[in-house]
Parts: sequence; C-alpha cells; structure tokens
Amino acid sequence: MVLHSLEDVSTAELRWIIGNSRLVLIDEAQRVKNIGITLKLIIDNLPDVQLLVSGSSSLDLHNKVNEPLTGRKFEYQLYPFSTEELIGSSSYLEEKSMLEHRMIYGMYPDVVNHADSAKKILLEITNSYLFKDVLSYGDIRRPDVLNKLLTAIALQLGSEVTYSELSNIAGIDRETVVRYLDLLEKVFIIFRLYSFSRNLRNELKKSQKIYFYDNGVRNALVNNFNPLTLRGDTGALWENFTVSERKKFNEYHDNYVFSYFWRTQQQQEIDYIEEKNGTLFAFELKWNERRHKTVPSTFARAYPQHEYKVINRTNYTDFLLPVQ
Repeated sequence: MVLHSLEDVSTAELRWIIGNSRLVLIDEAQRVKNIGITLKLIIDNLPDVQLLVSGSSSLDLHNKVNEPLTGRKFEYQLYPFSTEELIGSSSYLEEKSMLEHRMIYGMYPDVVNHADSAKKILLEITNSYLFKDVLSYGDIRRPDVLNKLLTAIALQLGSEVTYSELSNIAGIDRETVVRYLDLLEKVFIIFRLYSFSRNLRNELKKSQKIYFYDNGVRNALVNNFNPLTLRGDTGALWENFTVSERKKFNEYHDNYVFSYFWRTQQQQEIDYIEEKNGTLFAFELKWNERRHKTVPSTFARAYPQHEYKVINRTNYTDFLLPVQ
C-alpha cells in the first residue's frame, strides 16, 4: 500500500502523505516504480524534509535514483557489524574473546544478538533470504546452479579462481558465470580482489580471488560450523575475515585505497596489498602468530616503496581499528 502510494505521485499528494514530518525513511525503495522521480519531487518541493532511502540490493536502487539525484545525494554501504562497532558496544577484551565465534558464525546483527541460535539463523538466511534479490532482479531461472556456483566459491576461499574453472564446476557457460558473479557482488554476498602487477613478467596479471562479506554465510553454504581445531580451512577463514573487515574499516573511515593480492608464477605471494598515495602496504594474513614470514625478495626488489606487516590473531585489531 505505502509503496504504491509513492508511484507516479504528484507534489500535492506528496505533501499530504508526508504531512509535517521532517524525516522520511523509505525502505526497499528499489521496489517503487520511478522512485528517483519521486525523490526528486520531494527534494525540490519539500526542502525541509530529510530523506533516508534504503534497499537490500544495489541492482535497481542505484540505477533508479542515480540519474535524477546526481550530485544531490550521499551513498552509504551498510555491512554486517564491524569489529570496531562490536568493540564499541561491548569491550575490547570481550570482543577478542569472541574472535573464533566471529570467524565461524560471522557478524550479521541477528547472529550477534542471538549467538545461541547462530547456526539456525544462518541456515535460514542462506536458504530463505540470501538469494532473494538475485532471483528477483537478476532473471535467474535455475537457483540450483546459483547454489552450485556459490558453493564452489566457498570451497575455494582464499585461492585464485578462474571463470573457466567455475564454469566447469557449476555446469554453466563462462558468460553466465560472469553475469552471476556480477549479480552476487551487487547484492553484497561476495566481492572480488584482483592481482597486483606493474613491473615483472612472471607476475599473475589477470587472477582474482573471491571473498564473502560474511564468514557465517560462507560456512552456511558448505554447512560447516565446526570449531577451528577440527577444521582444515582455518587459514582461509582468517583471510576472509581480515580482508572483509579491512574493507569495512576503509569505507567507514574514508580511507581511499586500491586493494589487491600479489602472486608470481613461481608461487611467491602476498595475501593483501593496499596502494595509497604512491606507497604499497603489504600484509601477510596468518592465523598462527608463531609463523613468521618475511616479504618475498622479488616483491621487495621490484617495489622498494613499500611497507610490510604480518597480521595474526594477536595484533589484528591494529589492522581493524583507528589509531588512538
């Protein structure tokens, strides 16, 4: 009813709908026909009204509001809880004690607030809600194939993936893989990291890694909620956790960087790289603090303007919290 009342509406009708309200929140705005035009009418004719417009998918929301509101809006990405937010709501020591739980069950609000029901909640999210936007907006006719593709990505967490490899596993053509991955990024299930390459012939130039925004969703897809001591993928979970948390940190603090990983054909590698103001910041992501690793000599010679640090479970908050 409310959504339909905002479709093809006149300025006079908007005045009656909004009344004396000064703050208007429209959720799932991408479902409103011509929502961009409606928002423009409110901004042009009701200057005292502040608009908050949200949607669970960027597929249509961005397209529908971008052109009418170019230069007149601020966009925010709302991720699952971040480490910084959780420390702020509890304490530093309490959140550090929850690290293994976060790596296994993730940081969706409902999961954090109902830790005893985390597994049930995550399975419900993945089975009932996870694909909602993809299926609704992406013209996906075979959800089983989409599930195969996501499971294949989940099982290769932390490893390089190719479109051809994913195509063979999911049983779909390469073009469909590319389209599905694009859709999954736009509904904030996965994001991609590309390889860094500037100087060396043997650097991998077109490789990519795929990460999940939330560890819990990844583990639900493979139905593995075992403790870390019983897992063979702890290193991959740690990499996904730290890279996704760093992504939140950079966005929330307007830390504008280009992010990559680095690897050569001889399997020399760096898990995560940020480029900012002409300097490379290289990070090795190791769960086990006893594993000391130095920067690969090939990288150090090729890129002398760099800083290098190993991020492990003892110092990870330095990577995910602002400097005091």
